[in-house]
Amino acid sequence: MKIYSPEKEGERNNMKKNEELLEHASFGKLVLNLCVPSIVIMLVMVIYNMADTFFIGQTGDPNKIAAISLCAPLFTILSGLGTLFGSGGCTAISIALGKRDFENIRHYTSFCCYAGLALGFLFSGIVLSCTPAICMALGADADTLGFTCNYLRIIAIGAPFIMFTHIFANIIRADGAAFQSMIANGLGTVSNIVLDAIFIMIFHWDVSGAALATILGNILSCLYLFYYVTRKQKAFSLSLKYFSLRKDISLSILSLGLPMACSTLLMSFSHVIANRMMVGYSAVALAAQGVAGKCSMLISMLAMGICMGIQPAISFSYGRRNLERMKLLIRNTGIVTFLIGTVLSILGMVFRDTLIALFIQNDDVIAYGQIMIIANLITGPFYGLYQLCQSFLQSTGKASYATFTAFLDKGLYYLPILFLMEHFFGMYGIAFTGAVTLFFSLITGALLSFRWSRQIAAQ
Repeated sequence: MKIYSPEKEGERNNMKKNEELLEHASFGKLVLNLCVPSIVIMLVMVIYNMADTFFIGQTGDPNKIAAISLCAPLFTILSGLGTLFGSGGCTAISIALGKRDFENIRHYTSFCCYAGLALGFLFSGIVLSCTPAICMALGADADTLGFTCNYLRIIAIGAPFIMFTHIFANIIRADGAAFQSMIANGLGTVSNIVLDAIFIMIFHWDVSGAALATILGNILSCLYLFYYVTRKQKAFSLSLKYFSLRKDISLSILSLGLPMACSTLLMSFSHVIANRMMVGYSAVALAAQGVAGKCSMLISMLAMGICMGIQPAISFSYGRRNLERMKLLIRNTGIVTFLIGTVLSILGMVFRDTLIALFIQNDDVIAYGQIMIIANLITGPFYGLYQLCQSFLQSTGKASYATFTAFLDKGLYYLPILFLMEHFFGMYGIAFTGAVTLFFSLITGALLSFRWSRQIAAQ
């Protein structure tokens, strides 16, 4: 005799509701339920990343902004490691949900939790044990070394919390819980902004205050996600009894998460080289490039939000072999990202002086930043299409193609183009390297996506 359990019944009803959304909802409804929360998350992340630069910019010291810019690649590495488990876990869980494989869903979430935390603590140990050497390797000089070390040490202490947040903000989207992910990121961002204002403007802790605000914001997000995963989503589990290093568990997640993680990690490595080259011209030039990069984040993060939001639906359709629906989702997503990117790029170029002045009132930074903003925004209409290629390949399990494209975009294409552009065009050649690289990467990603789509149709 079966015993009725309200808890299990609620779990089944929730799963059924999410399955109905992923399988039958219109594109507009999917955008509203999945993409809008993801977009809000990305916007929150934009604000999150801008907050430190904005408040430090109010001090009027380009060296402090340069120090934060130098630390950005290390922060990106940490985010990339989180993406390895978060993005891979989200895709694996979405496919498992399409197959109703609930046992493996619990194994996936437990593995992502403990493997991710292990990497977070390892990151902390490495950075804290050799902070000055790492900062000099990032390009810090006598003017920026002290600020860079202070910022990085505090970020390293909070690495496990940052890791957990990145992982589970992605994972909980797998069953349609994008709203909860939005709440988690929103809590972290609001607290970061408030604490930035207190620590920097009132206590005058400068870069140390900015780093501390970032960590405390991530801790708050982490606590909310932990509560949701352990108390509200019974399909997931953080229990050690579900933790397993079985190849079908670990390799599934790592292979699916590798493309986006590789993209992020290679981007970090490439940015270290680019920052070292830029700081050779001046700390002011690096500060201007850092501000321009923050301004262009809005477009890239919006595109990522849309593509990441629709990814569970693509994975679900692929798992159910509903290829027509999968194609419809991909086509509509491409149109939306292109239009949004075009409009925002035009607006950013028109009001570029105002954007830079919001961060720092320094004539030299504003002068450098005018061209650098154009260099960062010129790819706006096309970034979403590139991200869509990556998301399609990843969400359908073709990790090898997505990984290859990521390597080209952030390494094999980027680095040779970087050195050539710097050789012929100097400082502004460095600034335009990302744009040139993206166009080559988009062509490659589109060709590989087309090839894989034909293979799927023939299966």
